[in-house]
Amino acid sequence: MSSETYSHNDRRRAKRRLFFWRIVSVILLLALIGTYMSYTAEEPDVDHVARLDINNVIIEDEWRQDTIQGILEDDTAKALIVYINSPGGSTYGSERLYKSLRRVAEKKPVISVIGTVGASGGYLTALAGERIFAGESSITGSIGVIIQITEFSELMDNIGIKGDAITSGKLKGEPSPFKPLSEAGRQNLQEMVSSTHEWFVNLVTDRRPLSREEAEKLANGGIYIGTKAISNGLIDELGGLYEARRWLESAHEIPADLPLLTWEYGPPKGLVDELLEGMLGKSVISERLTLDGLLSLWHPSFNIKN
Repeated sequence: MSSETYSHNDRRRAKRRLFFWRIVSVILLLALIGTYMSYTAEEPDVDHVARLDINNVIIEDEWRQDTIQGILEDDTAKALIVYINSPGGSTYGSERLYKSLRRVAEKKPVISVIGTVGASGGYLTALAGERIFAGESSITGSIGVIIQITEFSELMDNIGIKGDAITSGKLKGEPSPFKPLSEAGRQNLQEMVSSTHEWFVNLVTDRRPLSREEAEKLANGGIYIGTKAISNGLIDELGGLYEARRWLESAHEIPADLPLLTWEYGPPKGLVDELLEGMLGKSVISERLTLDGLLSLWHPSFNIKN
């Protein structure tokens, strides 16, 4: 084959590569423009019902707090529907979310709709609503507080590793993964969990048509599907977004045909993040995998025994 043929083939391959990279450049540019516009868009300027999605594990989130404040201050948002699909999370994160939603409720109607799961801190969030809706098979309840400890001192002994700590007091190093929990340390943690649990039960008593005795019976950590939750008083009505809109119309004269606009929150994503999420979908890696402090979280564990 002549050198002219090689040269011709090389030119064709070079043109194909150039065309490919031009297309990639255009796609990246369009994605960048779309990302910029999505995070620089102004607040809605038409009357609407705001929707706020509470998904996955609940943690402290300043972006979410700012968005809720925006809904509070926006006069075009005539009501707020909080759509919950969460097993809960940190107790403090759930507390801040609850209190911010109650501030909105002082000015405009707030309705809670539980999707697949609204348990523990997710249910605490739902308590902020004037009315709570859930599906017949939605999972809710799990009213309670938990703190989990991992301790592997026996494993360390088996492999010849020792851990030590210098502390200012006998409880300062409790709990520790390097030694068994002392009785004093256990009592200290139990008092903290019990006090927080009492606070949670007080919220249920204040926000639901339940006596203190009834609330305490339900606050044993058990979960309930929607059909059971409506009979025991944890929710008000079976249904979802459609039923919530119809209730807003009948109870607050907010037309059911007003636009339902989702208020997004979260830090602006870089172009790489946008592309990766588009290719891989939302990953658990993007969520915070560690939770500090007390947890109001429903997380079933399964033990398999031979």
